[in-house]
Formats: sequence, C-alpha cells, structure tokens
Amino acid sequence: MRPSAAARRAALAAGVAFAASTVPALRAAAAAEGSRTHEIVIQGLQYVPETLKVRRGDLVVWTNKDPFPHTATAAGVFDSKSIAEGRSWKFVAKRAGTFPYICTLHSNMKGTLQVE
Repeated sequence: MRPSAAARRAALAAGVAFAASTVPALRAAAAAEGSRTHEIVIQGLQYVPETLKVRRGDLVVWTNKDPFPHTATAAGVFDSKSIAEGRSWKFVAKRAGTFPYICTLHSNMKGTLQVE
C-alpha cells in the first residue's frame, strides 16, 4: 500500500526540517575542520617560532613560559595585553597580511605573523 498524501507531505516536511537544522551545523564543522591551531611559545625573552605562517581562520595561541609577563602586540591588529607566567592568549587570524609584533614590556622581543 502506498502512504497517503498527508503521510507523504508529513515525511517531506520532516525531511526538510531535518536538512534545515543539519546543513548549517555541517557547514560550521567543515569550516572549523579547515582551520588549524598554532602555538607560539614565549620563553627566554623570545617568541618561538619568531615567524609563523598561518591561513585566515587559523587559531594562534601564545603561551608564556617565562617567569614574568609578556605581550604580543601588533599595532592596530591585535594586542594580548599582559600574558602572565604560565598563561596563554588566543587570536583568530581573520585578515591576510604580514603583521610584525612586539612585546610592549620587552622591546627587544619581536615576531612576525604571516596570514595567507
């Protein structure tokens, strides 16, 4: 026996509702899957690596392993403020370009973030 027209319409509506609720989640998961996490370690008054190349949408994490605070500051682009000993700061690279950055507390510390 064939399902009634009302049953077919109900099944179709359920399928459309499922797709409408699932597609955005799948798109978000695919976008997140394409992004990566990169770490820059702050240790010995240095950023390691000193230059990092990432893609737009990637997450960059600065982790301070020195016993005193540091910053990661690229004027007009990002500013971590003070990153305490043993703490981290995260930044999502949204804009393409080459961004030199410094530690505002230790002017000899320099790094470069390259975003493709």
